[in-house]
Amino acid sequence: MTVDAYLNPDFTWPKKLIFLAMAALGVIICLFLILGQSRLAVSKMRGNKRKTAFYENTNHKVQLFYEMMFSGMSVMSFSCAYVVLNHMYSLVEGNLDSVESVFLHGILVFWRDGKDFFLLLLICLSCVLNTLLDRLIVPLKFLSKDDKGSIRVLGMFYAIIILIVLNFIGDESQYSPVMMYYFGLMIGRFIYFDASFMDFIHTIKNALKNLPLLLLGLLLTGILSFFGFRLGFLLERNYYIVGTFYTTIYILIAIIILYHTRFLNLFVKKPKPLKKKKKVVEEEELPEIETVENVPEEEPADKEILYSEDPNL
Repeated sequence: MTVDAYLNPDFTWPKKLIFLAMAALGVIICLFLILGQSRLAVSKMRGNKRKTAFYENTNHKVQLFYEMMFSGMSVMSFSCAYVVLNHMYSLVEGNLDSVESVFLHGILVFWRDGKDFFLLLLICLSCVLNTLLDRLIVPLKFLSKDDKGSIRVLGMFYAIIILIVLNFIGDESQYSPVMMYYFGLMIGRFIYFDASFMDFIHTIKNALKNLPLLLLGLLLTGILSFFGFRLGFLLERNYYIVGTFYTTIYILIAIIILYHTRFLNLFVKKPKPLKKKKKVVEEEELPEIETVENVPEEEPADKEILYSEDPNL
């Protein structure tokens, strides 16, 4: 059993480019929907204030969408790795020596002896991957820490909903352990890391405000995965989660390309700052001030004669 069994040899480079173009088209449609919502939100404003609000609101919403897809892809990478490794181990259980790859053999032995620790390592790696994506590869400067915290909760819901759907359509994989890990992570985040119950309420409220972005991401992933399986780009003989993970990778590549080509800047212009009008103050003619001529100093009064002029004295 090798990793090659999860790769489609018929998925050639021309087909990969076609699938990437489909992913880019889907992301562009999502961007236009977000742009339209932002335009409606600022429709009652006027002047430069409207342009500034439209620019900031659109960039904020778009970057929230990007962050949710990054978080979802990172979580899906953990899910896919769990399913693939668990499947490989179940096939060679009791006969690990039949595995040809030394690297894969070592991973499966570690999986057998320390499965829980390996899952913890995968979770940490997915968090590191998420951080690399939203800070280095696609810097999301319009988002605060609170924004990222609430939207990453939606990223977990994104993965859980996909796993529920895959179970519903009849995939033979066991996703229950993965979903329990995600629920444990979400509960643990609020119980052990948040300062109070009010922080929990605040995060959930922010997450609920962004539910349309969750629906948008699920629709994008679902439609692309459907066409990927229908056109033969993705394999149906393996677990559907592998094909879904491929879809999220192509969405990620499309987002990176659109971000660095500044596609959004073609439709959302940064407003020019208002130029302060210089007030020309006319100098008023000041009244002439009469100059005081030099007045001679008054001679001091005769000093008292402190001695007598009488010579007889």
